[in-house]
Amino acid sequence: MVFKRPIAVIIAAVTASALTASSHAATQLLPDLKQAPVGCSGGYDGDPSRCDAWDVCMVTDTSNPGGDCVDEGDIRAVRLRFTTSVDNVGDGPFLVHAHRDSTRQDRMAVRQAIQSEVDGPIPMTFGEAQHPTPTWSYYEPAAAHEHWHLMGFEYFQLRTPAGDTVVTDRKNGFCLGDRYTSAHASALPNRPKSDSPAGALARELNGHKCQHHNPEALDVFFGISVGKGDDYKYHVEFQWLDITRVASGTYDVVTVANPDRVLLEKNYDNNASSMAISVQWPNGASRAPARITKPPVVKLLRGCPGKIRCAEGLGHRRIG
Repeated sequence: MVFKRPIAVIIAAVTASALTASSHAATQLLPDLKQAPVGCSGGYDGDPSRCDAWDVCMVTDTSNPGGDCVDEGDIRAVRLRFTTSVDNVGDGPFLVHAHRDSTRQDRMAVRQAIQSEVDGPIPMTFGEAQHPTPTWSYYEPAAAHEHWHLMGFEYFQLRTPAGDTVVTDRKNGFCLGDRYTSAHASALPNRPKSDSPAGALARELNGHKCQHHNPEALDVFFGISVGKGDDYKYHVEFQWLDITRVASGTYDVVTVANPDRVLLEKNYDNNASSMAISVQWPNGASRAPARITKPPVVKLLRGCPGKIRCAEGLGHRRIG
């Protein structure tokens, strides 16, 4: 593939560890990964304090990361489940290619591919992709997945209003594709045209399954087109935080896309989103009883898209 750029720019693109989004802005169409409101359905554009794509789930089998929610029985864990969504509101597609040389390797290396001009070519192979990354991809064999995952793309945590981490997720990767249209799509100038390279890529990413049922694959790609988003719904495996031993009180549920900034973006200021919640165990208890028969009452107090803190100033809100 021929790139119509000065050789210095090409060399700079390959030397990724020294690059920043601002150094690329003049010559490349960078994506912008916007973390959507926590607990909201993909593409939601209403009041984030009214989102209902979340619940509290009691389980008896902690070995099952999906798990059937129950109302009674030998309760072993209580999970706060929530949908997470990421939009691409940037100038170009978000696209990474993963590759391994042999099936003897259980991981694939990952490079980010970046479009150089509107309606211009897009690197469609690992070898053509310009930006090496330290992240990696692996095949997730769990029954609800059975496809390849990109690691390190997003994390979520439960934090105190002061920012101290209480619970960290157990999520182990993401299969990324175009799952819905972003609420911001109409304002984006570089949405894919059907007869352009970006349009052809969008057709590949529509419902993309990341080499589903193909653990022998040597190559896989992940991506989100301009104006599209990828969501993981709250009933999917590991879309939860374990709140079994969390004390009654006020907390933030925090989600962050591209947390280590190893993927090049136009803007990193919108990579976080949070929602403030209150947790109250039954009968005014400060903590869960030794034998759990009822879940805590959890209320969504407010949503804060674009912010890593949401519960500051709310204090402890007891329920009941």
